[in-house]
Amino acid sequence: MASFSIHCPWIFTFGLLGNFVSFVVFLAPIPTFLRICRKKTTEGFQSLPYVVALFSAMIWLYYASLKSDALLLITINSVGCFIEMIYIALYVAYAPKQARIATLRMLILFNFGGFCAILLLSHFFVKGSNRVKVLGWVCVIVSVSVFAAPLSIMRIVIRTKSVEFMPFTLSFFLTLSAITWLVYGVLLKDFYIAIPNIVGFIFGVLQMVLYVIYKNFKTAVPMESQLPQHSIDIAKLSPVSCEMKSAVCPQSNEEDDHTENIKDPSNQEQPNRCEVDLRIYLAST
Repeated sequence: MASFSIHCPWIFTFGLLGNFVSFVVFLAPIPTFLRICRKKTTEGFQSLPYVVALFSAMIWLYYASLKSDALLLITINSVGCFIEMIYIALYVAYAPKQARIATLRMLILFNFGGFCAILLLSHFFVKGSNRVKVLGWVCVIVSVSVFAAPLSIMRIVIRTKSVEFMPFTLSFFLTLSAITWLVYGVLLKDFYIAIPNIVGFIFGVLQMVLYVIYKNFKTAVPMESQLPQHSIDIAKLSPVSCEMKSAVCPQSNEEDDHTENIKDPSNQEQPNRCEVDLRIYLAST
C-alpha cells in the first residue's frame, strides 16, 4: 500500500504541487466539451487525445500501485482516469456514428486490450522487483511518445510564424508540471518518473521560447479572420470531417482547389485539433 514519505517533506511538497498543476491541465478541455454539449456535436474534434490520456493514466496508476511510496502518483492518475472517462463519455454521446465507432474501437484496442495485455504479461511472466522495472519502462515509453506531440505544433509555429495553436499559458503549465514531477521523481529516486519529464521540460522551454520569438509576428493567414465562420471551421477540421462536409456540398475539384488557394494559401500548415488537444495531456506524469 502506498504511503507518504515522512522522511523527506520535500517529496510530499513537490508531489502535492504536481497534483495541483496536473489537475489544472486535466481541466483544460472543459471549454471544448462545453461547446460540444451546447452545439450537440463534436464538430472536427477528435477523441484520440482523451483515449491516449486515459491509457497513460491507467498505466501510471498500475505502476504506482506496485510501489510503497507513490500515493501522490495514485491520487492524480485516479482523478485523471475519472476526468478522461467523463470526456470520452460526452464525446461518444455527441459524436456522429463513424467517429463514435472509431472511438469505441480505440478504447477496446488501447484501454482494454492493451492494458489487459500489459497487466497479464507483467503478472504471469515478470516476478518480484523486475515487475516494477518493466512497468516503469513501459510508462517511460508511453510518456515520451506523448511528449513528442509538440514537435508538429512547433514546426507549424516556425513555418507560419504564428502562435495561434500554441498558447503561452498552456505551454507554461505543461512546463511547470514537468518541473514539479521531475523534482518529485529525483527526490523519490524514481527515475522512471524523472526521465520522461526531462523531455517534457525541454519541449516546454522550447515552446515558450518560440512563443516569445513569434508572438509579435503577424499571423501567416491574415484573411482568416475575414472569412465566414463556416470557412474558418472547415480550415481547422480534421481531414475526415472535411470530407464529410464536401459530400454535403459537392463542388468540382478545380473550383475547390482555386477557392482554397485564394482563401487559405497555407492550409497545409494548419494542424488538426487532434494535434492541438494532445498537447493538453503532457502533464499527467
